[in-house]
Amino acid sequence: MEPEASDVCVPTTAEREQVHFASGATRCAAWHYPGTNGACVIMAGGFAVPKEPATDLFAKRFNDAGFSVLAFDYRGLGQSGGRPRLVLPVRKQLADWQAAIGFAATLPEADPARLALWGFSASGGHVLRVAARDPRVAAVIAQTPNVGGPAATRSVTAHQKPLAMLRLTGKGLADALGGLAGRAPLLVPLAGEPGSVAMLTTPDAGDGPAALDPDHRHPHWQQQAAARSALRLAFYQPGRDTARVRCPLLVLTCDQDQTAPPGPAVRAARRAPRAELVHLPGRHYAPFMEMHEQAVDAELSFLRRHLLDHT
Repeated sequence: MEPEASDVCVPTTAEREQVHFASGATRCAAWHYPGTNGACVIMAGGFAVPKEPATDLFAKRFNDAGFSVLAFDYRGLGQSGGRPRLVLPVRKQLADWQAAIGFAATLPEADPARLALWGFSASGGHVLRVAARDPRVAAVIAQTPNVGGPAATRSVTAHQKPLAMLRLTGKGLADALGGLAGRAPLLVPLAGEPGSVAMLTTPDAGDGPAALDPDHRHPHWQQQAAARSALRLAFYQPGRDTARVRCPLLVLTCDQDQTAPPGPAVRAARRAPRAELVHLPGRHYAPFMEMHEQAVDAELSFLRRHLLDHT
């Protein structure tokens, strides 16, 4: 049985407090780290990754540097409400971003004119689309972003066996039809070996647990998602929106990334009027692992230059 959102509890600390905001009829959960410099970074995790394993590492560094942080769970994930669980519709996740921006603008210490977005992997694509549509966004960080379903699908297909790919597609279709009939989601692992039925079987997909939960502090992270979600992401192309991102944009890619190949992200960034590119060596999760200091330094430099230097 899937846990209710209220069953997943992480204690509030002196550095952060648990808050909630409404996204439509759904109650989303978030961590609020009060800052001192007036700027706020809004964060969410990659595909089916709750806020704690996804954002804790970077959120603390941003907050230590004076930034407020609002790190939230999408509906149907982590501590947020919403049913069915682990079904991750793009349209509703984009609505959750909009709601998070609106809530962040009301935080007592945050300047509504200095709100930044941070996302990695699938959320790194989301923040591009959100920023292209929402003039309230002052800066964006897209870390190892998945900017286009077809490009990512080609990489995934290259590291999967044809029969397993057919089985995943079949399970996704069955899950989608089951959802229409009100059945519980058919869940598949987020990562697996080639030949297994999993969302990703790229060589670096298996780095996720070691990168995001090295100390096994997040036992409630199920590391599964509804099979129908893979079908939706396959046709999602937020990289097409970068020409309409008018605020400063930092795109951080990793040269050996096989989950979100860097080439499409680089091309997408070049279409943005105010984009900056940072290339790091390593695979998809390198910014959480061996390249963490370099990634944090680049991202803090970007945030300071665009959210603080002109105040």
